[in-house]
Amino acid sequence: MSKDIKIKKGLNIKLKGVAEKTAEQAIISNFCTIRPEDFHSVIPKLVAKEGTSVKAGETIFYNKSHEDVKFVSPVSGTVIEILRGPKRRIDAVKIQADKEQSFVDNGKFNIASAKAEDVKAHLLASGCWPFIKQRPYDVIANPEKSPKAIFVSGYATAPLAADLDFTLQGKEAELQAAVSALAKLTEGQVHISIGSNNSPLAGLSDATIHNVSGPHPAGNVGTQINKINPVNKGEVVWTVNAQDLVIIGELLLTGKFNAERIVALVGSLVKKPRYFKTKIGSEVATMVYDNGIDKDANARIISGNVLSGKQVKPDGNLDYYSNVISVIPEGDDYEFFGWNKPVFNKISTSRALTFSWMSPNKKYDLNTNTNGEHRAFVTTGTYEEVFPLDIYPMQILKACMYKDLDEMEALGMYEVAPEDFALTEFVCVSKQPHQKIIREGLDLMLKEIG
Repeated sequence: MSKDIKIKKGLNIKLKGVAEKTAEQAIISNFCTIRPEDFHSVIPKLVAKEGTSVKAGETIFYNKSHEDVKFVSPVSGTVIEILRGPKRRIDAVKIQADKEQSFVDNGKFNIASAKAEDVKAHLLASGCWPFIKQRPYDVIANPEKSPKAIFVSGYATAPLAADLDFTLQGKEAELQAAVSALAKLTEGQVHISIGSNNSPLAGLSDATIHNVSGPHPAGNVGTQINKINPVNKGEVVWTVNAQDLVIIGELLLTGKFNAERIVALVGSLVKKPRYFKTKIGSEVATMVYDNGIDKDANARIISGNVLSGKQVKPDGNLDYYSNVISVIPEGDDYEFFGWNKPVFNKISTSRALTFSWMSPNKKYDLNTNTNGEHRAFVTTGTYEEVFPLDIYPMQILKACMYKDLDEMEALGMYEVAPEDFALTEFVCVSKQPHQKIIREGLDLMLKEIG
């Protein structure tokens, strides 16, 4: 069963440094780091202390609010450091990986005869539950609630995003196992969105397949939820990243928690952009500096895409959900009278002294410079041109800023996530931090409403 979704509003940001469709094994990382900050609203309770030996798939910590939700080690090795912040907050768990990897055996899972409670218990016990997130609030799914639908986006439209048709090749068995298991957890449907019929996701059963077309953010799962089955008050939907389905499926079929991920190394400062096989939490340096990036380059390394990813230091790690490492120039230089002359080398939605609209297929080498300073909101109508959700973007941003819960609820806050506002932040003439505003608004609702 296939349905078409055509998105008209949006903006494709074409950048230099798209990854070639070749995958190779990354240098095996000596250290693996898991950061609780990747799991928003989770308060970690440590199980593995410093000096503890762990297998891949063995519990490191669990969520204090939901003790059934466990977070497991992507590798086997020894916990060598627990990094702490203010008030002894756990900032990171660092594991030194063994040369020979060993896995916890969770046992093969019989999906056909399993009930919903069996699937849920198995995913919770094995550490796969954190891959399932929920709307509202864009946090790890509450296992005590049942979703009205589950959404998977197999169509990536973000700048320099990893090509999911390529990264999922040959993984049809794992994808089918994961989707069949997830289908038992909802009374509704599993909705999978694809960009072409060549996608490995296109032929899956136990799911409704949607063909999606249009500019970014057509590939965002939030856009697809809004067009297929919007979230109303009291309702819950779950989302899973397409590559995380492979990890879930492999666990169900083999009993092993294999945290392998195919990551795209992209960006204008990468000499040879391509794909690498690595593990969740691996050192970024194993892919970045040994593969064509000058250590002295004034670069910003981002775990994730350039719109919604997270800046990492050169000795940082791949975060838990990312399948892209973007490397672009650091924008710490300023153009003299840059605001007062024609612009040919930047993307703009405006035609005032800008000319990117004349060459829609041109690829740009953009840096991190915001080209302006933070100021009060200016009403221009620009947000609506790139925001395809049936929501008023400026009004919901303002409601978040003055913390009006009733207005936030009425304007559709239950179905949005920070990444849905990445593009409005990019085009914002007021240089407002839209994603930060939305995240703080969601946190307030989670605290006050739950």
